[in-house]
Amino acid sequence: MQPDESDAPLVFAGSGSPILAGHICGHLGVPLGRGEVLRFSEGTLFPRILENVRGRQVYLVQSTVFPANDHFMELLFWIDAFKRASAASVTLVMPYFSYAKGDKKDEPRVSIRARVCADAIEAAGADRVITMDLHAAQIQGFFKIPVDDLQARPLLCEAIREEGLTDIVVVAPDAGFAKRARMFATRLGAPLTRYERTIASARPSPT
Repeated sequence: MQPDESDAPLVFAGSGSPILAGHICGHLGVPLGRGEVLRFSEGTLFPRILENVRGRQVYLVQSTVFPANDHFMELLFWIDAFKRASAASVTLVMPYFSYAKGDKKDEPRVSIRARVCADAIEAAGADRVITMDLHAAQIQGFFKIPVDDLQARPLLCEAIREEGLTDIVVVAPDAGFAKRARMFATRLGAPLTRYERTIASARPSPT
C-alpha cells in the first residue's frame, strides 16, 4: 500500500538557506515546497506560498545569516503565511540564530534581543524550532514551544580527524566558550588553552 502523499512533510526554503533546504529534501526524497519571495522597491518583503499546505506538516528552513534583519523578518512572514493557509503545524529549521548572542541584559538600558526574537517567532505561529549550537543553553527557555538545539561537535571533530592533523590544540576564545571547548578537546584527545585578548586604549595626542 502506497503511503498517502499528504503524510509526507512539506519542506520550504527561505532566502537564507536554499542550498541546505535542497539537500534536506534530497535526503528525505521529497520535492522542495513551491514558494517565492518578492522584494518591493522600498525594501519590504512578500513571501508567497505557491501550493496547498492545508492540514500538512510544514518545515521552513531559514537561517538568519546576513542580512540578518531581512532574513528574520522573512521567516516571520513565512510562518504567518503557513498558519493562515491552515498548515497543521509549522516547524522552523533555523541553523543559525543570529540574535542568540543577545541572551542577557549585561549593561543598563539594553534589549535582551534573543528573547524578543523568540517572542516574535511564537507570535507568528511556529509550533517548534530546530536550531544548532545556540550561543547559550538558556535561550531554549526563552521559548514556550519546543526547541531542539542540535550539536555539530561530532561532525566537526570527525572532519578534523579526517584531515590527519597532528599536534592539535583547542583554543577557547573566551571564558563563556570554555566548557564547549573542553568538550571538543576531550573528543579529539587534544589539550585545551584559552586565548587572552588585550585591548590597549590609545591616548589622544596633545594638540
